[in-house]
Amino acid sequence: MLTQISRSRGGIPKFAVDGPVMLRESGIEGDGQRDLRHHGGPDKAVLMIASELLDNLLAEGFPVYPGALGENLTVAGLDPRDLRPGQCFRIGDEAAIELTTLREPCVNLYVYGRSIVKELARPGCVAGGFYARVISPGLLTPGLPVVAYSRE
Repeated sequence: MLTQISRSRGGIPKFAVDGPVMLRESGIEGDGQRDLRHHGGPDKAVLMIASELLDNLLAEGFPVYPGALGENLTVAGLDPRDLRPGQCFRIGDEAAIELTTLREPCVNLYVYGRSIVKELARPGCVAGGFYARVISPGLLTPGLPVVAYSRE
C-alpha cells in the first residue's frame, strides 16, 4: 500500500503531499532535485522506501520518518528483502514503476547522524530504498495498492 507521497523543491527531507498528485515520467509533479548528477532523470524518477525499513531505523535510534530520507513513495506491505532491479509495480489503476537501482546513501543524510550513511551502505542493505523509472504515469493518492506485476 502507498502510505505517503512526498516531494520537495530539492534535497531532504521531502514533505507529504496532501491530496492527489500526478506521477509523470519525470517523477512526482512538483518534486525537485538539487543534484541532477546523482538524482532524477528517467532511471531515478522516484525513490521508493518501505515504511518497515523506516521503522527499523527509528528503532535503532535514527530520527527518521516518511520523507526524511528523500523518498517520494513510502510503501507498506512489501518485503524489502525481496525487492530487485527490474521488478515492476502497479500503483492503483493507472501508475506503474520499474525498480532500477538501490539508492546509494550520501553525506546529505548526516543530518540524521553520521552513522546512518554507514548503516545504509552495508552490503545487502535495502534500507535506503530503490530508485525507479515511471512506466505508466497516473494520479496517486495515499492508500492505493502497490502490486508487483510482470511486463512480459
